[in-house]
Amino acid sequence: QFDLLAERRFAPFFWTQFLGAGNDNIYKNALVIFVAFHASTLTALDPNALVNVAGAVFIAPFVLLSATAGQLADKFEKSRLIRWIKLFEIAIMVVGLAGFWRRDLALLFTALALLGVHSTLFGPVKYAILPQQLRPEELIGGNGLVEMGTFVAILLGTIAGGVVVALQPGGPVLAGGLTVAIAVAGYVVSRRIPPTPAVAPQLR
Repeated sequence: QFDLLAERRFAPFFWTQFLGAGNDNIYKNALVIFVAFHASTLTALDPNALVNVAGAVFIAPFVLLSATAGQLADKFEKSRLIRWIKLFEIAIMVVGLAGFWRRDLALLFTALALLGVHSTLFGPVKYAILPQQLRPEELIGGNGLVEMGTFVAILLGTIAGGVVVALQPGGPVLAGGLTVAIAVAGYVVSRRIPPTPAVAPQLR
């Protein structure tokens, strides 16, 4: 299955989702550590409560929007939809960078909620595109690579977010800048994903 990493019908998509999964976790972990160490100077709320709120804010879009995201994945051509989602990610990370720069919890949590929306939108496309680009005998290997890539990206992103945000001085801003750079890289890579026709363009 590793031969698929040299194929245009798989590799650009693989690296797009890899960068996206890593970026989610860089931002989330950077935010959690930033809140844990700096909340007392930014708000009267308890840092532990804020960390729990952060988890809820990120997960809520999955509960609210997953069904709609699945319909969008069926209705629209998938490579174009992925590119729009990646542009959305860049905008979100710019908001997050502004939040770190200004030490503004409202901006930081807004970006986190929007990041949850981004991940919710990308999830159905992530799995729906593989059966259209891979042959039946390649699907198990392709799915395995995507899952492996996702969990490696989560691990690396969690480590990177914690390390970068802890750098002094300017760690939080550096973490925000890193997420913007990775989002841009994800968009650039996504432009190589081959066209993948909609399976239900008439869907309302």
